[in-house]
Amino acid sequence: MAAANSSNPGDSSMTSAPEIHGRNGNAVVVIVEDESALPALAGRLAAVLPPAAFIALEGDLGAGKTTFVKAVAAAAGIDPADVVSPTFGLIHEHGGVRGGTAGIRLVHADMYRLPAAAELQETGWDDAIAAPGWVFVEWPGRIAAALPADRLDVSIGIDGPHSRTFTFVSRGPGHDSVVAALCAATR
Repeated sequence: MAAANSSNPGDSSMTSAPEIHGRNGNAVVVIVEDESALPALAGRLAAVLPPAAFIALEGDLGAGKTTFVKAVAAAAGIDPADVVSPTFGLIHEHGGVRGGTAGIRLVHADMYRLPAAAELQETGWDDAIAAPGWVFVEWPGRIAAALPADRLDVSIGIDGPHSRTFTFVSRGPGHDSVVAALCAATR
């Protein structure tokens, strides 16, 4: 895999770095050739996320949405073994550290099994998103009306058995700097 800053696209000497594909305004596309490069991307995202961020995760079943949240959690000092798919519980909350400072709150929600968007309030949604923290939501289309206008949309495309394309799109000024910083950090 070529690193973003490699001058030789065929150079595979840097196998642990994701490859930036391009940036267009408020979006950046990053190619991850295999799961070993995921911690680098997740660490870069964790380093630039503000204390309060909303991340909407789209992708087919098996794309790696929960795997990505685990990697971001690990970068924030949360034991990735504690991060499991919230498909049945719908919402899980975790605490971690960031830069040696306690207090990163990570909320991981999976709306795949939500019977109806009208039942969202019964899940503890309002409490989960009320306090500052990083809120990651899988299958956000199921609760489209409840999504904040200012958020980071992350689409994970399956390119092959191990390769994924991550598209990060800022949907508001609070997340524009995340895309810009992620782009700069990934070069």
